[in-house]
Amino acid sequence: MMNTPWTGRVAPFRIFGNLYFVGTEPASSHMIETEEGLILIDSGYPQSLYLVIESIWELGFDPRKIRCIVHSHGHYDHLGATRALKELTGAKTFLGAEDFDYANGKLDLTWAKELGHVYHEAFEPDVALHDGDVICLGSTEIQCVSTPGHTPGTISFFFDVAENGFRLRAGMHGGVGVNSMTRKFLDAYGLSCDCREKFFAGLDRLKREHVDLHLGNHVGCNDTLGKARRMKQERKNPFIDPSEWPVFLERCRANLQRQIDAEQEGLS
Repeated sequence: MMNTPWTGRVAPFRIFGNLYFVGTEPASSHMIETEEGLILIDSGYPQSLYLVIESIWELGFDPRKIRCIVHSHGHYDHLGATRALKELTGAKTFLGAEDFDYANGKLDLTWAKELGHVYHEAFEPDVALHDGDVICLGSTEIQCVSTPGHTPGTISFFFDVAENGFRLRAGMHGGVGVNSMTRKFLDAYGLSCDCREKFFAGLDRLKREHVDLHLGNHVGCNDTLGKARRMKQERKNPFIDPSEWPVFLERCRANLQRQIDAEQEGLS
């Protein structure tokens, strides 16, 4: 059954400093304002691009000022709108090198059909991201950490945001869904189960990162919507919580281990 991403409108809001949420309930999109233009992290579904564009306008920004479109990984709900958005803005597009053939359509692994869609919006990314790369625009520098598993080219992002001279570190894991690491899915496409070991190793690497603001590329990863509601009621910004990041990483580990255990029980 086809999902309906256009039904997930979320009112845009400022998270902290020059960092904003402009996405939808089915797929998060974050925007960073810099001195040289806008950075968009994940474009979302093509069917909801108009919602993302409207959100950017609503916040007082011009979507045509998007200079960089940065992708967490190569799935349809994170890059489906990029081709149209690039044609509108001329922005440079960034994606993990191992996911290039997802974006350009050479591999049918964008998860579009699993979501009930067809990937018509193939494009060739401009910049291949590798572990340790840094994306720069204005004074913003986004550190890229390779964290494969959900897809081979999943990239996690870390960057500073500032407000009234106060700087915080924002962090986002590029993809934690275990749906693409089930034995059924891997066997169907002839993919290796070693993606699971790589996922666990990535979690271990990310434990070393300090994160004040945990961002999710889906709203459920960090309770984006709940925190947005609380921002209207509380004086303290609920997105600022350095203790949340390690707890999230452990939850991701437990989710995949639970799936592995269930598969092993099914074979016994």
